[in-house]
Amino acid sequence: MANIEAVVEGLEPVQSELIQALHQTQAEFGWIPPEAVARIAKHLRVSESDVYGVLTFYKAFSLEPRGKHVVTVCSGTACHVRGAPRIVEEFERELKVSAGQTTPDREFTLETVNCVGACALGPIVIADGEYHGQAKTADIPKIVEGCRCRAQGRPDDKDR
Repeated sequence: MANIEAVVEGLEPVQSELIQALHQTQAEFGWIPPEAVARIAKHLRVSESDVYGVLTFYKAFSLEPRGKHVVTVCSGTACHVRGAPRIVEEFERELKVSAGQTTPDREFTLETVNCVGACALGPIVIADGEYHGQAKTADIPKIVEGCRCRAQGRPDDKDR
């Protein structure tokens, strides 16, 4: 894994660099491959179980390949009572995967989180880092198409 070498070589070999190493690895690969865990642990002089402990604690890190586009639906209490379960179901229909999965073509990953801290905007969807507040099931196809358009450099309806 040549790219992981470039990631770890730029870091001081100390435990305090662990989260930075994981962020850089996630940015490089889109996930944290097992061989990267071993290399990070060796470079930072920590155990692999320490690396896995941090890796599994934070939702930002993934042990499985993720899609090019990540769609996150908040399922916290405020979003839940405002219809988040229906939003998740509609994304599952649109993308043909269950929450927590990635499409076979690795274009989209659909995930849910317990809270994003934007309760007044619920139900809220975050697609490729863009927040969509007070989401409705009718918005789902437009959100998905917006991700595809931006990936191809085309303006989506929001940009017009």
